[in-house]
Amino acid sequence: MYSFLLSPIALIGITIALPQPYTSNTTNNAIRHRRATTAHPIMGGQNFPDPGIIRVADGWHAFSTNALYNGTPIHVQIAHTPDFMTWTLRASVDAMPKLAPWVDTLNPRVWAPDVVQLADGSFMMYYTAAYVRNTKLHCVSFATSKNVDGPYVDAKVEPWTCPVAQGGAIDPSGYLNADGTRWVVYKIDGNAIGHGGSCGNTVRPIVQTPIMLQQVAADGHSKIGNPIQLISNDLDDGPVVEAPALAYLDGKYVLFFSSNCFATSLYDVSYAIASDIRGPYRKGGPLYVTGNMGMYAPGGLDVALNGNRAIWHGNVAGGRAAFTGIASLDGNVISMTSVS
Repeated sequence: MYSFLLSPIALIGITIALPQPYTSNTTNNAIRHRRATTAHPIMGGQNFPDPGIIRVADGWHAFSTNALYNGTPIHVQIAHTPDFMTWTLRASVDAMPKLAPWVDTLNPRVWAPDVVQLADGSFMMYYTAAYVRNTKLHCVSFATSKNVDGPYVDAKVEPWTCPVAQGGAIDPSGYLNADGTRWVVYKIDGNAIGHGGSCGNTVRPIVQTPIMLQQVAADGHSKIGNPIQLISNDLDDGPVVEAPALAYLDGKYVLFFSSNCFATSLYDVSYAIASDIRGPYRKGGPLYVTGNMGMYAPGGLDVALNGNRAIWHGNVAGGRAAFTGIASLDGNVISMTSVS
């Protein structure tokens, strides 16, 4: 997660392609990856962190963490592209101009929006914001709109989920499975009650920051059963795992996530693979790290299920940029190649 006070941030996009034949000398049961060494800008000069993306009739719409525009707070940023190459940031538009009653209005910290379309054609935005009852913590909720760009409205007096005793929750992302079931993944924000250090959670005892999977009804928010833990932070992940997003590629469920601390060079885009949406998930290690394609601390990858595109953020030296590429999964191999 990021706030608009951090910079520079780049927006990066990839195309998720159908699997291509792949030959590897490594064992078949290992999770492996290949990554691009170069990529091409798609949207430069913008602070657009924690992006979520959806495709509708007129192209792809992306949503991002809060920002300032001419000194005015924008709770949820919006960008659009008809072709996934030419991007327009609607800098003065706020997709959710009014805050819900449960949000701390003095410092709302609206982060990581993700939009899905429901069966009736309406849209639902999952998002994170600061909790008015405990302003140090964040919670996850949802807002609705008849239009993809909003305005989104959340009139609830309490958030959708907020495990306060565990540190709250952030980074929600919706997923529609091929069987018609709906799910939401999110992070329990354990480092918010950590004992100090990088991202508040490198001083022992380390607090767990698990990624949770919650099944929901067709309305996108009524919970079905209890949340399921998919992964959590281990020694290789540092203080956190966060920013989860699900995809289904080549017959496997791929859980993209970020690990380590966003404020350091160790932040990354990682992934885990499972045969069942409920897991178990096997981590495959970092896909993008500092130094790949000139990025610093890449993270927050999200997938547009109905458009086979993905988007993530990162810092770049000497300014901000955005990039395109192609990703595919063949067996247990995630591949990244650049596109023009």
